Amino acid sequence: MSEAPIELTRLFDLTPLGEDSFAAASPSSGRPRLFGGQVAGQSLRAACLTSGGRPPHSLHAYFIRPGSPDEPLTFEVSRTRDGRSFSTRHVTASQGGKPILELIASFHEPEDGFDWQPAPPSGTPGPDGLERLALPSFFRHPAGFDIRVVNPPARGEWPLTHPFWIRAEGPVGDDPALHASLVAYLSDLGVVSSARAPGSPRRLATAVTLDHALWFHRRPRVDQWLLFSVDPVVNHGSRGLARGTLHTADGTLLASIAQEALLRPAS
Repeated sequence: MSEAPIELTRLFDLTPLGEDSFAAASPSSGRPRLFGGQVAGQSLRAACLTSGGRPPHSLHAYFIRPGSPDEPLTFEVSRTRDGRSFSTRHVTASQGGKPILELIASFHEPEDGFDWQPAPPSGTPGPDGLERLALPSFFRHPAGFDIRVVNPPARGEWPLTHPFWIRAEGPVGDDPALHASLVAYLSDLGVVSSARAPGSPRRLATAVTLDHALWFHRRPRVDQWLLFSVDPVVNHGSRGLARGTLHTADGTLLASIAQEALLRPAS
């Protein structure tokens, strides 16, 4: 395997524009709107560049407008607070002078404490015995990831279904902030479809992310297999809530997510 970083990491090579202001590329994703995980991951990357090396422990993001492919993104970071143990950052991601995402991230200075988690999921087959997911031709994200779906969709059906195993298909390096940003990127994969009530119609008039939360319990590495599992919590009033987890192959809980989606039924 080549030691050169995979193409995906270039999304997180932000260009400084001034004090706490950055720009990033926004390549075509094969869809009319940007992948929300890309914008959230790049926003976290911008916040990390101002955190003084403190690792992120959580983020909360609101998707305000759909992003446009092939139009540059800018990220304005506000240093809300730097305390002895925690730092807080507020990031506004914009295109064409209009905000498309607002994100708040919190950073925690590493310290000792309790080490406990619930028992990991059982009965899920490992990634080595599963086929690699072939993305539809119109889908150009998530480029750079190997995905093994536990319950693959029927031929010709989409979208991606949980649970699935995922890892970067090439070198990422050892920068923990980049790994965290890539987890933010992949944490939006397939969550909207998993927020639907079981048995609900597959066809929806609208299915988009409203807000997204991510908690890092331990420092992740995306070049190792991660089991991503998401389940619906509630559907009401055209909104659906889902909760999910990311575990390592040995069952260690790395991160938790929660996402609310707008799910408008087709007429």
